[in-house]
Amino acid sequence: MNRRGDPNPFDQEEEVNPFANSAAPASKSRLASLVPEALGFGRKHDANVDIPLDAMNDSKDKERELASWEADLKRREQFPFLLQIFNELNLFLCLNNTAGVPSDDRNWPPFFPVIHHDIANEIPIHAQRLQYLAFASWLGIVFCLAFNVIAVTVCWIRGGGVKIFFLAIIYALLGCPLSYVLWYRPLYRAMRTDSALKFSWFFLFYLMHIGFCIVAAIAPPIVFQGKSFTGILSAISVFSDHVLPGIFYLVGFVFFCLETLLSFWVLQVSSNCHHHFIHITPESSGGCFLNLSSEVICESRAKDFFLSVFDVFLYRFLSEVLGRSSSL
Repeated sequence: MNRRGDPNPFDQEEEVNPFANSAAPASKSRLASLVPEALGFGRKHDANVDIPLDAMNDSKDKERELASWEADLKRREQFPFLLQIFNELNLFLCLNNTAGVPSDDRNWPPFFPVIHHDIANEIPIHAQRLQYLAFASWLGIVFCLAFNVIAVTVCWIRGGGVKIFFLAIIYALLGCPLSYVLWYRPLYRAMRTDSALKFSWFFLFYLMHIGFCIVAAIAPPIVFQGKSFTGILSAISVFSDHVLPGIFYLVGFVFFCLETLLSFWVLQVSSNCHHHFIHITPESSGGCFLNLSSEVICESRAKDFFLSVFDVFLYRFLSEVLGRSSSL
């Protein structure tokens, strides 16, 4: 039985027309207002979401790197044979490094390294005598050319003319590096790697070096009366005019004579080594035995490399030319 006064819950139910324009009931609007509050949106104490700018900068840098990489790839695709040549070169260098070919790190002179030089550790004992003599010869020509500049400078100060001074400077600036590159370094590498090819290269240019020393010691009146060299003829000519420059020229003449004699000695020792280059034992070759195994390995590797580079270049060039002609 129903008690009197009890409310009927079904009588209090409101009819809601979903198509009506009236506002939602208060209870539902209250529930809707609590949803964002519970989730934490739209309030003063909400958490701030920061987007780092570094991520945007990194993406831009990556885009630039990608663009540069694509441009480099297109440039390589235009010249594929050059890329193959570079790959061959890298392979050749890697083979040399793995095969134990000695490096050329600069270590001499110790206070300002300019060249690679280590006779005691890299040159065989039976060839060190020749190498030390050649090294003394190279230091001798460097000293002679340096003293030649000093003597010609004194002559220029005493009225000898500025042209001979500039010629002496040119002789010194060209003679010192060229003598090292053309004949001393080939001999050093020939003794280190037992290369007959480099040994022949040394002979050729060392003969030219001896001829240069003879011309400098005589100083014939060819260029500017020969006073750009401290030879005997220029020393006589300068000594008749001024005593002090004449003394310098006579000392320079003595230095060039000593250098010429030392060069002939080096040539004699090196010629003995060359005549007995293919002997089997150091005793039979007079202390100038050289092994041919490493020479064959190094020179054949270099020959194969350059031949492969030439073949690749020729093939790519002909293919490009024929492809363009066929397209026309």
